[in-house]
Amino acid sequence: MNKLSTLLQKIKENPVMYIDKPSITCLKSFVGGYLGQLSDLGLTPEGYPMEGFQEWIQERAKTNLSISWAEILISSCGSDTNAFYSFFELFDQFIKQKNASKIQESENNLRLRQDLMFPKFDIYNEIPSNIKKRPGMYLGRNSITRLDMLLRGYSLARREVGVPPTEPEREFEGFQSWVEEKYGINSGQSWAKIILFYSVDEHEALQKFFELFEEYLNRNKSL
Repeated sequence: MNKLSTLLQKIKENPVMYIDKPSITCLKSFVGGYLGQLSDLGLTPEGYPMEGFQEWIQERAKTNLSISWAEILISSCGSDTNAFYSFFELFDQFIKQKNASKIQESENNLRLRQDLMFPKFDIYNEIPSNIKKRPGMYLGRNSITRLDMLLRGYSLARREVGVPPTEPEREFEGFQSWVEEKYGINSGQSWAKIILFYSVDEHEALQKFFELFEEYLNRNKSL
């Protein structure tokens, strides 16, 4: 639990460094990528760090609607930004309640799966296939920003446990400079922000990303 708590505290203090801005939707996607990759790597906390948080938020808000905890917070707080800051106080309350009821939530007790240390699943391999076909399953909704945050969290989790980059992950690292060259931009903005700037909305930007990424992969193969 300590690693997640430390990471959340760092994001709270400097959200721009991790998720570009104080946004509960960006935070949710980032944390989803981070925790999901730890789980896929076989590094499973004894008690999933956010297990029960969705139900806890629903009970607190007295709602049975099938919407995420992030959307519930936005509804109750009035904005994406307000929900971001409210999350940290609520999550702290949630953890204290879990500890009080003897439910241990510690990432220090990560254990290694005996049968498989490093799984074959690689999210960068999923981009041109499964994520493109079923973005809602991975992102919740069609959003290039959510994809960006998911990949950032995924990569951070791998770096923290010392997993070397895969070939698809290393190949993706060149996508940033390729997008900058494609649009003639060198502003320091992420590839997602650049594509979003030249799109109508998040949905169109995500579709444009898949087109550009396919072009980028084909160009690499030809080289």
